[in-house]
Amino acid sequence: MRTATSILLIAFCFIASAQKSPVYTTNDGAIKGYDPVAYFKNGEPVKGSESFSFEWTGVEWRFSSQENLEAFKAEPEQYAPQFGGYCAYAVGNGYTYESSPMAWRIVDGKLYLNYSKGIQKKWEADRDALIKKAEENWPGVVEE
Repeated sequence: MRTATSILLIAFCFIASAQKSPVYTTNDGAIKGYDPVAYFKNGEPVKGSESFSFEWTGVEWRFSSQENLEAFKAEPEQYAPQFGGYCAYAVGNGYTYESSPMAWRIVDGKLYLNYSKGIQKKWEADRDALIKKAEENWPGVVEE
């Protein structure tokens, strides 16, 4: 009986660890606590505040102002980063990886994040093809 229980516990831990959140999040919330609306309105990353937070898709999103919070609440899909904020280069290559709020680009009105500025340069070299591949891979890469 003890062996069977141990096997079930190990199997459960393996399955639970294989499932990923559809949104890349840290203790600071989605996209490391940065304000997703600020990329569009300020043209740069701006750290959000716990004072202006909102839960969407089961994750806390932070904003730098009440105005940005309200804009996100009204149209979260417009402002949320593509692929749950995971590195767009990674998703385009069939896996997920963390992203940096500093390695970003808005393409056709959509926010994309990458792991680093170096990875972002690789992504930009073949951006359109990688976006297309990422769209085909998403959300399967978090369901594996």
